Amino acid sequence: MLLWLLGVFVPLAAFFTWAESWVAHDLAYRLLAEMRVDVYNKLDPLTPAYMVRRRSGDLVSIVGGDVELVEFFFAHTITPTFVAVLVPAGVLATLAFVAWPIALVLSPFLVAVAISPFMAQKRSEGLGEELRSQLGDVHAHMVDSIQGMREISAFGQGPARTAEMVDNSWKFAHFQLRFLKERAFQIGFIEGMTALGGLAVLTMGVWLMTQGDISRPQLILSVILSVAAFAPISDIARTIKQLMETLAAARRLFVVHDEPVPVMDGPGVHGHENGQTSKNGRSPALSFDHVGFSYGHGEAQALHGVSFDVESGQTVALVGRSGAGKTTCANLVMRFWDPVEGHVRLSGHDLRDFELEDLRRQIALVSQDTYLFNASIRDNLSLGKIEATDEEIEDAARQANAHEFISAFPDGYDTLVGERGMQLSGGQRQRISIARALLKNAPVLILDEATSHLDAVNERQVRQALGTLMEGRTTVVIAHRLSTIRDADRIVVLDNGHAVEQGSHHDLLASHGLYSQLVATQLVGATTGGEHNGRHGGHHDEHDEHDGDGHDGHGEHQPGPMPDMPDVNPHHHH
Repeated sequence: MLLWLLGVFVPLAAFFTWAESWVAHDLAYRLLAEMRVDVYNKLDPLTPAYMVRRRSGDLVSIVGGDVELVEFFFAHTITPTFVAVLVPAGVLATLAFVAWPIALVLSPFLVAVAISPFMAQKRSEGLGEELRSQLGDVHAHMVDSIQGMREISAFGQGPARTAEMVDNSWKFAHFQLRFLKERAFQIGFIEGMTALGGLAVLTMGVWLMTQGDISRPQLILSVILSVAAFAPISDIARTIKQLMETLAAARRLFVVHDEPVPVMDGPGVHGHENGQTSKNGRSPALSFDHVGFSYGHGEAQALHGVSFDVESGQTVALVGRSGAGKTTCANLVMRFWDPVEGHVRLSGHDLRDFELEDLRRQIALVSQDTYLFNASIRDNLSLGKIEATDEEIEDAARQANAHEFISAFPDGYDTLVGERGMQLSGGQRQRISIARALLKNAPVLILDEATSHLDAVNERQVRQALGTLMEGRTTVVIAHRLSTIRDADRIVVLDNGHAVEQGSHHDLLASHGLYSQLVATQLVGATTGGEHNGRHGGHHDEHDEHDGDGHDGHGEHQPGPMPDMPDVNPHHHH
């Protein structure tokens, strides 16, 4: 009878093993694809507020490694768990049918193996969380090191950075060894219980055979079945390490999914679809109404009651010292954050009333840190208008003074720009950013230090392109270099988050306030630089000047005296 049962069970076991593997992995791989998309869809509305608090390398570890590890649960845990219950139950039922004392002797050993992973669950789970967290730190440090390789080499910090990497790697190895120690103990316990269980069954079977209760073939088959019953339970117990890591990886994913979205879609504002303009045919007006803002709980206020208006088609410049709140204003216009106090309005509508996609379709941003994707120039330009034709792309590049240098490349618009666009110079990247904004054709334009980091030749070309871009658009210009904004319709002077002055260039000079002081400071720097060059007999062609402007305003190279400023005494101190 047992031989007939084995003859049926063997082909069935083979079939079910194949079916289990195929179904489990098909489910797992489909779920992984969905999970990666879900994580990205979650990160999209969280940025950039969430990104300033997380390291990009750690997020890459979550999207890649942690999501991939979840596959282990779906492919190697769910179905084997059912098998680990059904197979021992079937074996015990069969042994009970043949000789119930054998089933009774086997049961305690099966139970001991089954509960052993749960006895060490809490400790293994904690180690799993530490292991995944440390791996995220290793990935984050590696990404930082690769992206900053040029700076590391330039400052001779290669050995120091390598030492940090070695330290991180050994910390990770230490966690792995601790985890392995726990796993090795569990494996040893399982092996011991399996051997003892088989020995107990053999002993009981021999005694029953001597009593004439079972035959010799029944004894052999009983021993084989009893040992086979341990296999699926042992597989589950052996996978406890990976399962605990999987639980830790899942928690890291849930941390991202549980993060509250700081900026949500509004109910929508009618009449602004597709970047439509206001009734007068010009760009929508922008206004700040007693806006206060802080980047986080417990952090200092970045803006205090800031109010100013930008009429349709006007250019308004935001100036001030580093940290005054200029870029914060740009972030609020883009609705990367929402103000804590007051309102930012577009055509009289609070920005929180707009759907995010509709709002951002009406605003083009050109910043000092132009991000280009590791793709072709054409692909990077089409970011401004996905459906743009080749003629539209080339026309925008011509207006941005970029067509000439693009055409000079062997592959033209199909040239790969490299990661972050590092195959191009700063001026070239900036002009591509301007061409991208031209393609977008948004009625509101934000220029955040768009001419910083450029030499005189590149700056002249970029400013010509910006002049084309600004025509007929409501424009907010953020600049440290005051010579670039003297033609603005209005200048708003920010200081420690307060709007302390507003007016035209000439009016603010005449008021002898902070703006006049900033202009005088830059003129003093230019005068000092000219005297220094004169003492050394240096004659610098303006084409060789490099007007560097750091993000924080430190170490600026100041421009020469600006036109229309005869009433400013550079040595007058306020």
